[in-house]
This record gives sequence, C-alpha cells and structure tokens, in this order.
Amino acid sequence: MRGLGLDAYLVGGAVRDELLGKDSKDADFLVAGVDTDGLRTMLEPHGRVEDLVVADRLVGVRLFPRERDVRRAAPAGIEFAPPRREESTGPGRHDFAIVADPSLSVEDDMRRRDFTINAMAKRLADDTLVDPFGGEEGLRRGVLRTVSPSSFAEDPLRLVRGLRFVSQLGLEPDEETLRQMREEAGAVRLVSGERIGGGLAADGMGELSKLLLGSYPLKALRIARDTGVLVELLPEFEAAIGFDQESRFHDLSVDEHTFAAVQAAADVGAPLRIRLAALFHDLGKPHVAWRGQDGRLHYYAKPGVAPRSHEEVGAELAAGALARLRYPSALQSRVRRIVRYHMLDPGKGDALRARRLLARYGDELALDLIDHRLADTRAKHGPGSEPPRDDVERLEEFRRVVERERANPHRIRDLAVDGNDLIGLGFEPGPDLGHALQKLLQDVVRDPSLNTRDELTQRARALLV
Repeated sequence: MRGLGLDAYLVGGAVRDELLGKDSKDADFLVAGVDTDGLRTMLEPHGRVEDLVVADRLVGVRLFPRERDVRRAAPAGIEFAPPRREESTGPGRHDFAIVADPSLSVEDDMRRRDFTINAMAKRLADDTLVDPFGGEEGLRRGVLRTVSPSSFAEDPLRLVRGLRFVSQLGLEPDEETLRQMREEAGAVRLVSGERIGGGLAADGMGELSKLLLGSYPLKALRIARDTGVLVELLPEFEAAIGFDQESRFHDLSVDEHTFAAVQAAADVGAPLRIRLAALFHDLGKPHVAWRGQDGRLHYYAKPGVAPRSHEEVGAELAAGALARLRYPSALQSRVRRIVRYHMLDPGKGDALRARRLLARYGDELALDLIDHRLADTRAKHGPGSEPPRDDVERLEEFRRVVERERANPHRIRDLAVDGNDLIGLGFEPGPDLGHALQKLLQDVVRDPSLNTRDELTQRARALLV
C-alpha cells in the first residue's frame, strides 16, 4: 500500500482489531483528496479495478493487483474509498445518496460510520491514529456507542452488526445506543435476508451468523430481545419470549433456555449449524403445549390433544426463517433435520444403539444430534446451577461410542453384498430388492460379525422364499 504513493489511511475494523491485538481479515483503505473517478485512475496502472457496490450504492473501488505476490496475499482484492458524505434525495429518512467529496477531511468521513470503535483511521505514511469520536477509549472501557443518533436509521443492518460486536467482543451498549436500538428496531425488517443471514460479505456470512459464532451470543441475544430487535428479526421468537415451560426438566423460560443453549454450543466451539439449531430447537413449544394430568405442560404429540410435537413445529419454523434469511440450501436442510430430531435419547449408550443411530441418520447428522443434545442439556438450568452432570457424561460417553462404531458396517454400501449380487440370486430390480438390502443391513447392524458374503447370501436366499 505504501508503495502506491497514495495518501491512504487504514480504516474501520482493521484499526479496531489492531488496537485489540487481533488479526484482521479486513483491510479497507480511505484515500484523501480524490473522488471515485480519480481513485480509479490512480489505481488502474497497478491492476484491474472494479466498482465496489454495497446495498446498491457505489462506495468505492476494489483493486485486483497485477503483481502475483500481492494478489496471492489479497485474493479478494483490496478495497479503496474516497472521502464520502451523504446527500439528501427526498423527504424520507432513507432518501439519501452517498457521494464522494475530495474536499472532506478524514475526520468528516469518519462521521458517516456506524460505531465509534469503527470510526478510526491510521495514516500509513506516519502511523498517526485519527480517532475523533473516542473509539479507542470505547474499546478500553468495553462500551459500544454509535457515532450518530441517526446511525441505525441510515442503515438498519447496523442494529444486528452492533449485536454482533457485543457477541464477538463482549461490549456493552451505552444507554443512548440502547435507546436508539429500541426506537429503530422495526427498521431491521427493511434489510435483505442475505445481509442478515446468508451473507453478502466476502466470507459468505451475514451479521446473524457472525453474532452466533461470537464468544458471547447469550449476551447479544438478550439485548436483541430486550430492545425488540430479536422479534423484528425473527418473528418466530414472539411466542417464546417469557414462555414458562412448567417442566421438571427446565428451570428457564423458552427464550432464556434457547439463549443458554446457543451459549453452551459457543463455549465448546460448535459450528454454525449447531448454533443455528440451538437457536430454533424449542420455538415450537408454545405452539403445541398441552397440560397433562400431572398439572404440567407437555410438548410431544398426543392423539386428540396435540397432533404434532414441538420438534416438528420447530423444524418448520427454522425452515421458514432460514429460507427468508437466504442461508445456503444445504445448511438449511441440515439445521432443519437437527431441530426435527433433536430429542435424542442415548438409552444405555451401548454399541448397538450407536450403530442404529448411525444407520438411521448417517455419520454427520448422528454426531450433530449428539453435539446439539449436549448443548441443550447443559442449558436446562439457570445461572448458578450445575448442569445435570450424569446426563452430560452419558452423552459424552455415547459420542465416543458412536465415533468407535463408525468403523463397523451401518450403511448399505458397507454390506458384503450389493444389489447386483441379489439380482444374481433371483431378485427383481425394484422395491423388493431395496427391502431385502434393508433387512440385511438391519441384521448386520445388530451383529456386525454377520457381514460376510456367504452369510448374507444365505440370508438373502431365505428372503426369496
């Protein structure tokens, strides 16, 4: 960057992360004294230059350097922007355009940014820190504060982004920022699903995903609930807020248990699919609850009382939300299945149970179900209470058994015979052939020692009779 000879400043998240001693994936640069056309002209000798458009607005340019070593270091390109200001285009609060203005100072450009922790710049020529709004002090005190009272009105995605910083960095919004969140919560519905969930960012993740993958999602989700952002973002949560489960297995309301389950998944570094499943897994409970003769609420299906279980309804709610937020279809499917089958019972946790679990769900989903169940179990009781240690240890041991049993046959392709072998014995292609293979698989899952060609051929012949 210094070699380009520009009066450039490192801005935003990279400066914040450097002050925190963290590696940063982002490196955005502000170039003083130019407009977008001038910036493009200055950069074209150094490589291919593309317009950088965010939310249908031209915000700068991206350089794909000609030099191979630099291109390898920045495969997604390097982002540059001129100083910018907002210009009204109509009477509404969202009627504005972002225009480049070479006459603006770096400090003026910082006024447009979302939070003080991101409104900092470092001049490359001499490493001078430009911090007009006290972002460094905010980081030191752990305070999240907007730069402007209209920050969320200018871009409602900032509501979720702020909560993401709470989860990632453990920050606490100040009272003014919380007030703004409450006032602008409804505006989050104006944001496209891709920006929230599925991701338009270079890393393919939207702000909700980044929030869930942070270290403190429980804290962020509580603030989202208390400011009204959560229900505006995920209306599927509305019935769950404050819903008393009235269960001997739970001390917490559905929302508090949900937040604790997401946190439990975060505490062990679980992947996004587990955290998303934890977010949705019990949202069906308020929709199916029925009171039994024991005086307590129950959430399983019962003829004449509740046609569907909470996990069925929860899977539907998860599917609708994830589709609306434009998550990848494969991730949508996996999360929906984890929610649908999350009421996993390890039973005695023996090898046979493990092989049956693997045969029913496949290796990856089976392990996901256990990992989710562990997070669910650790989140059953409130602060200060120990999680049910026996249940946790039983699930952890069952996971080890499942891992071991993956080496034993539990899939059709693991059988010592295949469809062609059975056709050679006289089976016709079709349903009967499939049923025969499934019956042989059940036998082998029950007793792996049966998985020999001679044994399975003999058993297949018996099925022809």
